[in-house]
Amino acid sequence: MRDAVICIPTFRRPRSLARLLDAVAALETQADIAVLVADNDAENHAGLDLVTARAAGFRFPLQAVIAAQRGIAQVRNTLIAQALKDRPRFIAMIDDDEWPDARWIDAFLRAATETGAGVLQGSVLFNHPAQADIVRASGHTLMLQGAGNLLIRRDVLEAMPQPWFDPAFALSGGEDRDFFVRLQQAGVAFAWSDEARCFGEVPESRATLSWMLARAYSIGNSDMRVLLKHRAGPMPRLAEFAKIAATLALAAPAALLLLASPWRRHPLEKLCRATGKLAALCGAHHQEYAVIHGE
Repeated sequence: MRDAVICIPTFRRPRSLARLLDAVAALETQADIAVLVADNDAENHAGLDLVTARAAGFRFPLQAVIAAQRGIAQVRNTLIAQALKDRPRFIAMIDDDEWPDARWIDAFLRAATETGAGVLQGSVLFNHPAQADIVRASGHTLMLQGAGNLLIRRDVLEAMPQPWFDPAFALSGGEDRDFFVRLQQAGVAFAWSDEARCFGEVPESRATLSWMLARAYSIGNSDMRVLLKHRAGPMPRLAEFAKIAATLALAAPAALLLLASPWRRHPLEKLCRATGKLAALCGAHHQEYAVIHGE
C-alpha cells in the first residue's frame, strides 16, 4: 500500500507549479509516494503540459488530470477521486503557490502516527511581511485553517459523503472551512504539525492594502456562508447580527483614529470582514477565485 499521494490543484500558474515539483522531487524521504496534479484550466492546460513533459524523468510517479469544471472545490474533488483509486494510506494536499520543506512529508507521516488524527495541517511560512505566517504548536487542535497544507487519512475520505468539498463555494473560497466543519461534526480528530512546513508566495498584487481588505471581506463572507449552512434558523442569524454590529461600532472609530497610521490595516480589516459577513447574511456571495494571482 502506498504511503501517500501528494495532490496539487493548479490553475494558470506554470512557473509556481514547476517550483513546487522541484521541491517535491527534492524531498528527503524513503516513503512510497506518488504525485497527482489536477489542472483546472481545460482550455490552455499549461499545468497538464508541464507535468506531461516532466513525468518520465521525475523521481516519483507523476501524473496530471484535467478538472474540467471551474472552481477550487471541483478541482480538489477531482484530486481526491483520482487519488483514492491508488488506495494510499494518506492524501496530502499542497497548493500550487506553495512549496514544501525537504522534511515535509516525513514530518506529516510521523505526526499522523503519533497523534492518530484523521486530518493534520502543517505550518505555512510566507515570503512577504504583508501575509502573516500560519503557525501553531504541534499537537491536537479543535479546528484547522485551510486546505493548502494538509494530510488526510484515506478512511476519513472514504467514510465522508460526497462531494468532499462543496461546489457551492467553487469561486468564493470557504470550501475548506466547510470541509473541516463537516468532519468536526462527524467526530474526526484534527492535529497540527509545525514540523510539516511549507512556504507560500505572496505576489505583489496581494501585498497591497486594497487586496488585504478585499481578502478580509471575502473571508468574512465565506465564513458566514459556512456558519449559515450548518446553523440554520433565526437565532444564529440574530447572534451574528449582534456581533457584526459590535464590530462595526468599535472598529469604525479605531479606523478613523488610525487612518494616517501604519496600524490602520487592522481595524480596516475588521470592518471589511464584518461587512463581508453582513453581505452574506443578506444573500451576497463574493467570488474571490475569479481573479488569478501569481504565475
